[in-house]
Parts: sequence; structure tokens; C-alpha cells
Amino acid sequence: MKGYVLDYFNENEFKKLERALKKYNMLAFKKLNFEYYPSLRNGEFVGELVSTNKKEHTEKYELKLPSDKMFSAVHGEVKLYYTVYLKEGTIMLDTITPTEILLEGHMSELATYKGIMISKANASKDKFKIDLLNMLQEK
Repeated sequence: MKGYVLDYFNENEFKKLERALKKYNMLAFKKLNFEYYPSLRNGEFVGELVSTNKKEHTEKYELKLPSDKMFSAVHGEVKLYYTVYLKEGTIMLDTITPTEILLEGHMSELATYKGIMISKANASKDKFKIDLLNMLQEK
């Protein structure tokens, strides 16, 4: 087999997430495009195997992307979810998390607080988390 083909469950949504990732987390974007996608195309399934369906010959994976520790603590880990269809030789890219903040960042420019981007909808909550984490690091 020559390799696997990358496809999308929802291409428009996934491309929005990719563009936001490029804008707000360049390290994760570069790793994804220049290291992980070529590995996937070559049949090297990176990440953690989440589930297997022997009847449909599929495997679901979860791949943690590199991110700033503070961003991960405030918004959650940056992860790629994908499904491998072994018979067809296709990899379906599902989503990138944290979806909410990435989609919000795609729609409009996000503000930052102490170097971390914050959601417009939950600005006070995000600021509180950042302040709390900074206080814990100082001690």
C-alpha cells in the first residue's frame, strides 16, 4: 500500500479549527502539518488508541499536540481526534480541541491577559484561572 489518504468528517469546520490553531498556537500547527500529517500518510498512527471497531475495521485515535502549559491549564489540552479506516486506507480527521476557544478565535480576534488568550464569552472566568495559576506558581 502506498499510504493513507487524509479526509475530513466536516472539512469546513476542521479548516476553521486549523486556521485558528495556526493563528494562536503556531508550534502545534507546525508539528501537525510537518510531522504528524506525513506520519499519518505513511501509516504511522501517532497518539493514543482510544477505541477499535473490529466489525468495521476502524481505529479511533487521540493525539496530544504541543502547547503552552498555561494555555493548557486554562483552556484544556490541544488534541487532534481522528479515525483510521484500515480497509479503505483512509484517515478521517474529526476535530481539534479545545473547539470552543478555537472557533471563537476564528470568528473574531481574541484578547489576551498576561500573555494568554481569553474568551470574550468567559473573560472573567479565564482571567480568574490565569490569576489563580500565577498565584500557585509564585508559592
